[in-house]
Amino acid sequence: MGSAFFYTWGEGPYLFLLLLMIALNYGGALLLARLAERRVRHLAFGALIAADFGVLGFFKYADFLVENFNAVWAGPPAPSPDVALPLGISFFTFQLVSYLADVHRGAVKVERDPTKFAAYILMFPHLIAGPIVRYADIRDEMHADRSRSERRGLGVQYFIIGLSQKVLVANAVAPLADHAFALDPSGLASTTAWLGIWAYSLQIYFDFCGYSNMAIGLAFLMGFTFPKNFDYPYVSRSITEFWRRWHISLSTWFRDYVYIPLGGNRHGLALTVRNLLIVFVLTGLWHGAAWRFIVWGLYHGAFLILERFGLRAILERLPAWAQHLYAMLVVMVGWVFFRADSLPHALQYLGAMVDVSAPTAADLQLTILLNAEVIAALVIGSVLSVPVMPRIMTLLKRPMAEQEDGALGLLDTRRVHAYPVLLLAVGFVISVSVLVGSTLNPFLYFRF
Repeated sequence: MGSAFFYTWGEGPYLFLLLLMIALNYGGALLLARLAERRVRHLAFGALIAADFGVLGFFKYADFLVENFNAVWAGPPAPSPDVALPLGISFFTFQLVSYLADVHRGAVKVERDPTKFAAYILMFPHLIAGPIVRYADIRDEMHADRSRSERRGLGVQYFIIGLSQKVLVANAVAPLADHAFALDPSGLASTTAWLGIWAYSLQIYFDFCGYSNMAIGLAFLMGFTFPKNFDYPYVSRSITEFWRRWHISLSTWFRDYVYIPLGGNRHGLALTVRNLLIVFVLTGLWHGAAWRFIVWGLYHGAFLILERFGLRAILERLPAWAQHLYAMLVVMVGWVFFRADSLPHALQYLGAMVDVSAPTAADLQLTILLNAEVIAALVIGSVLSVPVMPRIMTLLKRPMAEQEDGALGLLDTRRVHAYPVLLLAVGFVISVSVLVGSTLNPFLYFRF
């Protein structure tokens, strides 16, 4: 009930849409579990998936499709649906689809308790911005006694770290990124352009990673274990490695429910390339209904294909710093497409990044924005985007949480160092103090 109230407070009438989708998928999964005839089962599964993606497609992509249709259609323009995007629809749709797929292939038992299934979807920590939690990840905990969870301290630590990432780094560098991308690209100096994309690279990482850590922390407090969503992606030495570390719940979702069912890399070069391109076009579209997101997805997909078929072997001959520089340049250039207002804006911004002409008048405002707080956030964010703190905790011999149930490896959110209480307390107090004197700063992934 609390999660339903939380969603109603943010979205109001769209709660009924969410409840309808929950009811459809709950009943549909029960139907799949009962159907014995293979062909009928496949048809029912396909109809349910089409219904889920039909709802997502209408709310998220209808305006985009009509806009592009009108751009090429010579006749009277088609009316735009002009509907608001329900909060979190991309995340909870993918969770519903993963549940149906897992039930269909027998990877998870169907949930017969409607309240537990509704709680899985409505659970407020991950409802609106992830991570994408599969039912198999928390099914046992759904049916367990969570009143005596021993991981509440770990939950508090995750929550404070995520809050500090959002407030002290992401929010602090956001004005610099906003300033650079708000300028007319024709008057944008190279220095400003690079500072802007540096700031945005830190903003989007600490904003989304911060939200994920807060969600993981809240889940621990409620007796659930959510999957890790980020694993220091900016230490990557290739784009292949980047996608193993960035938004892990999304990349593994596409791997398991799109790439592998399409055939993965099992059927030769041409089909492997096709499958990668399909996955990354869909990855781009998942983030937004705009050509710049499609280009961003294709851009990353192209580098994964290049690395798979030769570039990786070349990179491995280079020193580690050169591999890291390559990966960061590719990622930062990609973020331009992600952040820009449009595809032409992104291309103009990239042009400004390589234009080393003299600084413009717009740089005068930049010097005002580069105050001590922003500079500190840039430096601290850059340092903490690599695993410095875990290494310091290891040197200080800070203990890690105990492994349980055979351990899930490095991506187990239970396997983290215990940070000093004083450090966490200071981070929490400063974060709350900053929030008290600031305006509303929503998380970036609320838009997707």
